[in-house]
Amino acid sequence: MRIPRDLSAQELIKILKKHGYIVSRQTGSHIRITTQINGEHHVTIPNHDPIKLGTLNAILNEISNHLSISKENIL
Repeated sequence: MRIPRDLSAQELIKILKKHGYIVSRQTGSHIRITTQINGEHHVTIPNHDPIKLGTLNAILNEISNHLSISKENIL
């Protein structure tokens, strides 16, 4: 699977809302999203357009591990 190279933080947050995440706070250019599914889980997303590829991959890995689904199913 190819990770999209032009995904903005706002687009990623919109995708993650479908998986039960909500925006819990924002400090400067970092947005923290939280879910209560499978226990409480927090992820910090930089508010960049686009998100760097390595950062996006790390975020997707962390979320896929917590939700026990593949990165393909997240996107």
